[in-house]
Amino acid sequence: MQQLGLIGLGRMGANMARRLARAGRFRLYGHDLDAGTVATLADEISLQPASSLAELVAALEPPRRLWMMLPAGAITDAAIAELGELLAPGDLLVEGGNSYYRHTMGHGEALLQRGIALVDAGVSGGVWGLDEGYGLMLGGDPDAIAALRPVIEVLAPAPDRGWVHCGQSGSGHFVKMIHNGIEYGMMQSYAEGLNLLHGHPDFQLDLAAITESWRHGSVVRSWLLDLTADFLARDATLDGVAPRVAESGAGRWTVQEAVEQGVSAPVITLALMSRFASQGGQDYGARVLAMMRQAFGGHALYRQGGAEGEEPQHD
Repeated sequence: MQQLGLIGLGRMGANMARRLARAGRFRLYGHDLDAGTVATLADEISLQPASSLAELVAALEPPRRLWMMLPAGAITDAAIAELGELLAPGDLLVEGGNSYYRHTMGHGEALLQRGIALVDAGVSGGVWGLDEGYGLMLGGDPDAIAALRPVIEVLAPAPDRGWVHCGQSGSGHFVKMIHNGIEYGMMQSYAEGLNLLHGHPDFQLDLAAITESWRHGSVVRSWLLDLTADFLARDATLDGVAPRVAESGAGRWTVQEAVEQGVSAPVITLALMSRFASQGGQDYGARVLAMMRQAFGGHALYRQGGAEGEEPQHD
């Protein structure tokens, strides 16, 4: 059996471990900062827990293969720096977080100087990946990809599809970044269209039925639409959902890339701006706008409890 060390056993990392365990082809070792998470998963599947990165590396026979699923940023940077000191020439590390691709390129160069191969893996699939498989966008040396192929073929939806070797180090995270930017635009488009359907004053439209019908034969059908139709069928009002959408970084990096390349990407950019708006960052600016309208035209100011005065006809 091939050995594989897993670092970061959160929601996605744990499900990836479960999918690998189901295949019965790997001897799995795992580490997470939450010792309870590791212990629980070790009881569930055949996984050897490690209390530290040093213990994990020591448990693996060279050449070592490790797959890391940690949040982008300082946590990933620190783990890679520590592993750079622990690993040996010939070892291979997969970085599966949504890291900024330029940072990944730097990590790859630093590890290569020590003879350690870095494969950057953009991983898509979310909570559905356990059963459906994960979309994998991989960057790194072809020999490293070949060594990793048994793992890739199990994690992917099928051995021959759902994964791609994008190119050199950093390219996997770059492709995943653009993938997420496209995702922003698709989600925003669905949300805006459904908002228009919901808001028409003369129709009481059944959005669950409409989205369900779109899933069959329509040119806008997609997995995102499948998910949307599913949750609308369970609760079309969404009254208990706060109108706040988080932004994890990939959309922002995609827009920055468009600016750097001088390439127009208005849909992705506006989708990102809409996420910012949902987080309340525009509230003060909106108040300034309201005061300007009131100052030059005597327009009504809307208070938290309702409108004040009458709304004039023109700006």
